[in-house]
Amino acid sequence: MNEVLKRLLHLQDPPHRTALAFGVGVFIAFSPLLGLHTVMAIAVAFAFGLNRVAVLAGAWVNFWALAPCYAFGTLIGALMLGTDTGDLRAIDWNQGIGALTSTLGTLFWPIMLGNTVLGAIASVPAYALSRKFLEARAKGKSKEPGLVSNDGPGGDAS
Repeated sequence: MNEVLKRLLHLQDPPHRTALAFGVGVFIAFSPLLGLHTVMAIAVAFAFGLNRVAVLAGAWVNFWALAPCYAFGTLIGALMLGTDTGDLRAIDWNQGIGALTSTLGTLFWPIMLGNTVLGAIASVPAYALSRKFLEARAKGKSKEPGLVSNDGPGGDAS
């Protein structure tokens, strides 16, 4: 049963594929489709045969900082699209739902674009750092006493 679970979750993937899964998860974490991150992560992991744990970990990486991340992504989108956000400060919140729909209508495209761009930017260092970490970890495990190493005679894996 343990081997089946490892295969299902892709826990024995090489560092590159696990880091790729984590990077994809980070991209999903910044997705403007709030509330669908977990569903998207699982669907993408199954569709592309990625490490499910790594994709989910990446998708949840900004959980505690979600509001600031979305605000920053929205700002980036507003700047890219030239959306005037000055009028958002003058909203009459006494209008109720009308004010909310007006605000969301103004911010829809900045939210979509900015957070997608932010996710693409964040996924690159997430991939690079996690790959470096996983490769160092794998190299350290192969050097532990009692483990057989695939290194050649000179100690370097070729």
